[in-house]
Amino acid sequence: MRRPADTLTGRLVLLGLVTGLVTAFAVALVSVPLVRSVAQTVASERLAQQADAVSVLLRSEGVGTDDLTVVVTELNRQGVTAYVARAGANAPEGAPVDLVGAALVSGSASGSVDDPARLVEARRLSPTAVLVLEVPTSAAISGVASPVLNRLGIALLIGLGIATAAAVVVARRLARPLRQTQEAARRLSTGERSLRVDPDGPAEVAELADALNGLADALERSESRQRRFLLSVSHELRTPLTAVRGYAEALADGVLDPGEVTRAGQVISDEADRLDHLMSDLLALARAEAEDFELAVTDVDLAAIVRTAGHAWAESARQSGHDWVLAVPETPVHAQADAVRMRQVIDAPVTNALRVTPSGAPVVLAAFVAEGWPTVQVRDGGPGLSDDDLPVAFDQGVLRDRYQGTRPGGSGIGLALVDRLVRRMGGTVVAGHSPEGGASFTITVPSAAGAVPAGVPSAP
Repeated sequence: MRRPADTLTGRLVLLGLVTGLVTAFAVALVSVPLVRSVAQTVASERLAQQADAVSVLLRSEGVGTDDLTVVVTELNRQGVTAYVARAGANAPEGAPVDLVGAALVSGSASGSVDDPARLVEARRLSPTAVLVLEVPTSAAISGVASPVLNRLGIALLIGLGIATAAAVVVARRLARPLRQTQEAARRLSTGERSLRVDPDGPAEVAELADALNGLADALERSESRQRRFLLSVSHELRTPLTAVRGYAEALADGVLDPGEVTRAGQVISDEADRLDHLMSDLLALARAEAEDFELAVTDVDLAAIVRTAGHAWAESARQSGHDWVLAVPETPVHAQADAVRMRQVIDAPVTNALRVTPSGAPVVLAAFVAEGWPTVQVRDGGPGLSDDDLPVAFDQGVLRDRYQGTRPGGSGIGLALVDRLVRRMGGTVVAGHSPEGGASFTITVPSAAGAVPAGVPSAP
C-alpha cells in the first residue's frame, strides 16, 4: 500500500502546506520586528501623553500630596513608575540623571535607559523638581504589540489553512483525470481497445489523454491489420494443405490410376515447396523485427548482385510472356549491404511484378547510382498503385486485402519483409509510380563509404 506522500495528491498537499509554512515564516520574520518598532513608538507616545497630563495636573493650584499619591498609585497600577526628582537631592537608584537634567533646562525630555531597559519621560514641575515616568521597554512594547501579533498569528493560521485546503482541491482536480487516464491505461493493457479518455484537466494532462487515445487507436489498427494478416496467411496455408491432403488421401485409398500417381506426387511436392516458402517468409519477417537480428553487412558490388538476380529471373519472365529489361552498369556499384539479404530484397518485388503484370508488358530491374547513392529499382507495366496505396505498400497484408479477388496476390509478407530488411541495412525503400505505367519500388542502401541515404533518387 502506498503512503499518502507517494501519491500526487499527497505530494501536492504537502507542497501547499510547506509553501504556506514558508510564507508564514517569511511574513513573521518581516512583520515581527516592524510591529515591535511601531509598538515602541506608540508606547513612547502614550507615556509622553501620560507625562504631559500628570505634569499639567501637578502644576495646577490646589493639588496636594494626597492627589499626587492617588496619581502615582494609578500609574503604578498601569505598570508605570512615577516619582519626583529634585535638584541637589539624592536621586533614586537607577534614575536617569541625564534626562532629569535635560528636563530642568528645557522643560521636558524623552529617552530610554538600557539597564534595565525602560522608556523614560521627564517633565519639569518647578525650577528644582522634575516628574519622571518610567515603564519597562518589554512591557510597553508587549502591551501594544501583543494584540497586533495575536491578530497576525490568527491571520497566518487562517491563510495556512486556506492554502492547505486549496492544495487539496487542486490536487484532487489534477489527480482525477490522471486516475482516469491510469484506469484507461490499465484496461487498455487488458485488451479493451474501444476505451477512450476524455481530454480534461490541465494542458499537460489533456495531452497525456490524447497520447493515450492515439496509442489505443494505433493498437486497434495494428491488431486489426494483424487479424486480417493472420486470416490471409491461414488462407494461404489452407490452399496448399487442401491439395496435399486431397492427393495424399487419394494415394492412401488407391483410387488413382498409375498414370496419375506421378502427377499427384508432383503436386504434393509443389505445394510443399509453396508451404516451405511461406513459412520461410514468416520466419524471416519475425526475425527481421527482433532486436538481436544480425546482418552480414560488407562492401559489395550491388551491380553484380542485381545482374545475377536478373539472369535468374529472365527465364521465368520469358515463359510468362513479359518484356524483361535488365539495366545494370558495367562498372561496379559499391555499397554496404548483406549480399544474401539484398538478393531476398530484390526477389520480392520482382515476384510481385511478374505476378500482376499482364503478358507482353515490361518488367524492369535496374541498378544505378543516383546522387552518390547505390540504388536498385523494380518497375513494371502492370495495374500499378493508387496514391492511397503508396504509404501502406509495405504494411503486412494491406495491399492483398485491398485487391483480393481483383488481381493476383501473394501472402502479403514479401514487401513487408523487404521494408524491414532494407531499414535494418540502413537504407530506404519507397513505392511509387513507374514510367512504364505500373508500380515502382526504389531501394537505396548506404554507399561503401558508410553514408546513410538522405532521400530517394530518381531513376536513370
